[in-house]
Amino acid sequence: MTDQTFTNIIANHREDLMTADWKRFIIPSAVCAGAATLGALGTKVDSAWYANLKKPAWQPPGKVFGPAWTTLYSLTAFASGRALNRLSNSRDRRAYLGELGVNMAVNVAWSWLFFSARRPDASLLASAVLEASTLRLLKRAATVDRVSAVALAPYAAWVGFATVLNAEILRLNPDETSRFLALTQTKSA
Repeated sequence: MTDQTFTNIIANHREDLMTADWKRFIIPSAVCAGAATLGALGTKVDSAWYANLKKPAWQPPGKVFGPAWTTLYSLTAFASGRALNRLSNSRDRRAYLGELGVNMAVNVAWSWLFFSARRPDASLLASAVLEASTLRLLKRAATVDRVSAVALAPYAAWVGFATVLNAEILRLNPDETSRFLALTQTKSA
């Protein structure tokens, strides 16, 4: 983003910035930061299991994921704060925060399912649920603020991409589903 573009954004939204209730940015920021932290704790990209998985050639390099997620969490917190400032009543704000909380919980669950539980099959389901949740959040934000919806769009796009990537990793590693099924059959016997 150029300095001129940033200046134009500030000029076009100066009144919004001056009248915003900044307290409404605190909870979304805390929720997103908490999700980032908990998700990172469950992410084990250095594990032998992950290193040995077959991955598609089009998977981005590992160094892309940290900056991408930092940006996406930041945009989500920003978009959510703006949406909360534009929702007309506390009931709608609570509903939005509830949806954001569920979204971030599913986001965290994906990391733990994929990397810690080594369940690309279960994480694929979580990723699909996360995409539906993200699109719902984007739609809710769009009803009150176009800028919020635009800020959430990269998150929805990335989760959609991650869902396809997860599905491809599962397709390339069919033994991962068979391994899990064998473990569950052994435990139930």
